[in-house]
Formats: sequence, structure tokens, C-alpha cells
Amino acid sequence: MGGMMSVEESGGADMSVDERKVMSRRALEMWGSDCADPGDDLFGEGYVNHQEPDAAGGISDKSLEEWRELVGGFRESFSEATVQILRQVAEGDLVATHWEISATQSGEFLGRGATGKRTTWTGVQIDRFEGGKIAESWVPWDKYRFLEGLGFVD
Repeated sequence: MGGMMSVEESGGADMSVDERKVMSRRALEMWGSDCADPGDDLFGEGYVNHQEPDAAGGISDKSLEEWRELVGGFRESFSEATVQILRQVAEGDLVATHWEISATQSGEFLGRGATGKRTTWTGVQIDRFEGGKIAESWVPWDKYRFLEGLGFVD
């Protein structure tokens, strides 16, 4: 078929595009303060989350356990966090979601005490599906805007 793979051949199982989009939205909504969804059915074994950049510096590749620790730490440091899905595009086994998060720093973060400042930033999460679960995510996000909103940079 001229190099084109069907969703089934690409690892997307029998999921529809809309089902993959919903799963990607749920994964992002886990950053929100009011989210009670543990997301246990979202991620495949061996999941890797590529943070580009990592909040602590550089870039990182996080296992599912490390990603859950990152989200948990964020939720301890930030309150009133809201996630807005701005747009989604899906093709084959990939879903790209452009998002915006707003949150108030109410606890220690990166060694700095609570500022009480509210910050808003955007990013994109690209999820690759395999066997009906998210196998891998790439997350380029606007770290500068995030830190600027907290007053950490001029």
C-alpha cells in the first residue's frame, strides 16, 4: 500500500482516533488540581515520557513511575491547577495535543518557597499508542513563560 500502515499495523489496536484523543486528554488532565483519575488504564508497560525541557534543567526521559512522581510533586507545589485542551490532531498511532496549564505556586518548587503567584504556560504533548495504551510521550513546553510567571526569571 505504498508504505502506508493501517492503525492495526501501527500498534493502535482497534481503537478509533476519538478514543486515542480521549486517552491523551485524560493523561494531560492528571495535572489538574481537581483530577481524581488515577489513569491506571492509560499507559502501557515500559511507558517513557520525554520532557523537553525538564523543569529541573536539561531534558529527561522518565519512566511511568518517575512521571507519576513528577505529576505528584507538581500537585504538591501548585494549587488551583487547570488544564485546557486547545486543539488535538491525530494520525496513525500518534495524537498531538496543544494544551495550556494555569496554576498557583502554593508550595516549595525547585528549592524556592511558595510565591503565591499564578502562572500560565503552554505546550504540546505527542503520544504514541501501542496495544491500545500510551507507550511514549514527547512534551515540549514553554519553560520560560512558566518560570517568568513565577518571578523566577526577568
